Amino acid sequence: MTPDAAGPETTGNALSEPGPVVAIPVYAGVSELELGVMMTVCRLCGGEGASLTVNRSRASIVTAGGLVSTPHVLYAALPEPAGLLLPGGPGAARVSRDPLLRAFLAGYASLPTGASGSGALLCGEAGTLTGRVVGGPADLSDTLWGFGVAGVQAGQVVTDGPLMTTPAGLPALQAALHVAARVWGEEAAAQAAAQIGYRPA
Repeated sequence: MTPDAAGPETTGNALSEPGPVVAIPVYAGVSELELGVMMTVCRLCGGEGASLTVNRSRASIVTAGGLVSTPHVLYAALPEPAGLLLPGGPGAARVSRDPLLRAFLAGYASLPTGASGSGALLCGEAGTLTGRVVGGPADLSDTLWGFGVAGVQAGQVVTDGPLMTTPAGLPALQAALHVAARVWGEEAAAQAAAQIGYRPA
């Protein structure tokens, strides 16, 4: 079969460049609510494959609610990301000390990043909260102060430069929209918010 035999439509798809990718580190004990919200926003803005879950292993993990999930890629196989989303969960404190994850996050500190709930701990251990004002869960305020932050607004959604930190749970949607607006544009993020039924206060 010659290359032309596939027809122009197939050939066009084969030659099209993949769109930007948002990386979402996952781990045992991740919040499936926060993870699900983040992946949904990325899919609505960038289509299938717009977000990739990443871990040091492709072994399945168990989420905070008991669901089993298999990471999409290893860190070494991840395409160059355009943004980062960091869901929280009971396993965040433990995984935040993983040297591979810390190096990964430190290497992409300038990217648009959204961290929900205890996902802020991943940034803290990677050294990317230093000098920033952060939000996040009220019960983590003392811990967040220990990362050299400029300020903590407990229980609030806070944007400082490329980073947005939010409380746990549904505010992860705001973190996802923050990154989506910078990766796919404000209009795409607004359309995703409308499809989900979210109206900013």
